[in-house]
Amino acid sequence: MGPLVPPLVPPYETVGEGPHHVMAVHGWFSDRAAYAAMLPHIDRRAFTYVLPDLRGYGEARDVPGAYTTSEAGRDLLALADHLEWERFSLLGHSMGGAVVQRVLAAAPHRVQRLVGVAPVPASGVPMEGEQWELFASAADRPESRRAIIDLTTGGRHPDAWLDLMVRHSLEHSDAKAFRAWLDSWALEDFHEEVDGSQLPVRVVVGAHDPALTAEVMRRTWLRWYANADLVELASAGHYPADETPLELVRAVEDFIATS
Repeated sequence: MGPLVPPLVPPYETVGEGPHHVMAVHGWFSDRAAYAAMLPHIDRRAFTYVLPDLRGYGEARDVPGAYTTSEAGRDLLALADHLEWERFSLLGHSMGGAVVQRVLAAAPHRVQRLVGVAPVPASGVPMEGEQWELFASAADRPESRRAIIDLTTGGRHPDAWLDLMVRHSLEHSDAKAFRAWLDSWALEDFHEEVDGSQLPVRVVVGAHDPALTAEVMRRTWLRWYANADLVELASAGHYPADETPLELVRAVEDFIATS
């Protein structure tokens, strides 16, 4: 089955003017502002970062689509073509970790390095019962979004931060798209398309993330990518870009700079 609509060149922001091109893809709860706390600290002479808004988010909030990781992968390749980037590295947070793997599966020859941050495996994230109900209700219930953010960061952060994260999520995502995205990133299994890849890959997790843990990464990402390594950030949960931005910049740039 083909795409419901043609590939889209998504709206995007460019930061830096370096020769190494990096596409940074946000997760389920945010638009491209997911990386805002990192941006003051990146090496703008070495890297050019492009931060797109996926369909249903940010400037693409009202853009129709299937809201799937495979569709997003095609959109990001359309963006790379628009930018005239023949080769580039990929950075994906959470749901964005699944999206960037779709790019790799579709065009492995174009990807230099890949970094997943608290990333969804290519096998999806199976959930049942109350856990699934919590995530499925998050499209329409702000309190569910707040509970998920609090849970996945270890219940450690101030109420004001949780409120800010929820407010940004509500203001910068479309509820119907948000719900549709869940079915794609949580339920789809395409790991056979990346299994055995020789691409250099780094997986970054937060020690306080109870869901996408180092052990989960060892059973998924590190099993399928022959040249993968794992970095665990001791002070982070599921949102290292917000919780420990300096540590995340080091983990990302030290890795991709070696290519």
